[in-house]
Amino acid sequence: MHQKHFVPDAVGPLTGVRVIDLSRLVAGNMVTHALSDFGADVIKIEKPEGGDDLRNWKVKGIGTYWKIYGRNKKSLTLQFRSEEGRDILARLLRSAQVVVENFVPGYLEKYGLGPEWMHSVSDKLVILRVSGWGQTGPFSHKPGFGSLTEAMSGYAALTGFSDGPPILPPMPLADMVAGVYGALAVTMALRHIEVGRGGGQVIDLSLFEPLLSVLGPSGADYKLTGQVPERVGSRSPIMAPRNVYRCGDGKFVALSAAMQSMTEKLFQAIGRSELITDPRFATNAARVSNVDTLDDIIAAFMADRTLEEALELFDAAGVTVGPVCTIADLLEHPFVREREVLISLPDSDMGEVPMHNVVPRLSASPGAIRSPAPRLGEHNAEILEALGLSAESQGLLKANGVI
Repeated sequence: MHQKHFVPDAVGPLTGVRVIDLSRLVAGNMVTHALSDFGADVIKIEKPEGGDDLRNWKVKGIGTYWKIYGRNKKSLTLQFRSEEGRDILARLLRSAQVVVENFVPGYLEKYGLGPEWMHSVSDKLVILRVSGWGQTGPFSHKPGFGSLTEAMSGYAALTGFSDGPPILPPMPLADMVAGVYGALAVTMALRHIEVGRGGGQVIDLSLFEPLLSVLGPSGADYKLTGQVPERVGSRSPIMAPRNVYRCGDGKFVALSAAMQSMTEKLFQAIGRSELITDPRFATNAARVSNVDTLDDIIAAFMADRTLEEALELFDAAGVTVGPVCTIADLLEHPFVREREVLISLPDSDMGEVPMHNVVPRLSASPGAIRSPAPRLGEHNAEILEALGLSAESQGLLKANGVI
């Protein structure tokens, strides 16, 4: 894994865009993480006591989530519901182009801090509102963690095996998917202003809808068949073969032969060319209907070979297979190392911290990691001084619990 250093002066395509991040936990942080990696000046507003709850997701006492998704941001502690805090927030909004928040709908309005007030401060603000279920509808008032939307969206019902329960993902998948959509929405709204088609606007982003949107044509399939799909483990309900197989050394290989030509290469590679014309396997539809038998044939072949032997054979034959990797495997994998998918950066707690590189890769205006995730309130003085608040004023604000 390559060791890298921060590039404080890096310029990205979003350099000059200031984002006020009022969010907590994952989805909002994912939005601003994506924007900040490409140059946006993200001011993370946190509770004076404890800060963003993402800081509390710890392993061996260290907030690893914060170290990754807090990078490139500045931390300002601010109780913005107070009169003094509201004034500071207004000053910040006048200097910004984007606001990100993920309070339960109605919370900001209750304190007179909703989009109407924000746009009265600056009518060019792009306001991204992240919530579990959206700003409207019968669930809008409900809190909505990603786990609930992963269950309700249909994702969990599709995940697992037919003889077991639905399975939730072991990571905040709904939040991450929504975060990517949110970053895209912000850049589209900024483009809307840039080309002169209008001013600021409000983006209503739920956790539920983005995840549902990536589940494929499930509604159309149900209309056509009238059947709710069963959980099929690592198989695909619409193409075969596609599964995970155990090799003779106990390691696993994933195989997907999504095209007819790939399936034929597979049959040739395992020494079973006759299967190409076998009526049970000659077409994709036939293979799906006979998937148990087909998987038994492939599984028996894999069981007689180590993972390395299987990969070497299938790579030579041009068959789409890959190892099932753990993070320990990835940290040493030549693909990951040579492409610098994971990098290691200096860290005050760990010495160095492995993290994913900037995604995606732009040839002319790449992103960069300019700074580590900030300590709580690390940038209070820098930000408040720029707003014209003296050291004495800051001392009073701190004494009153505003910052």
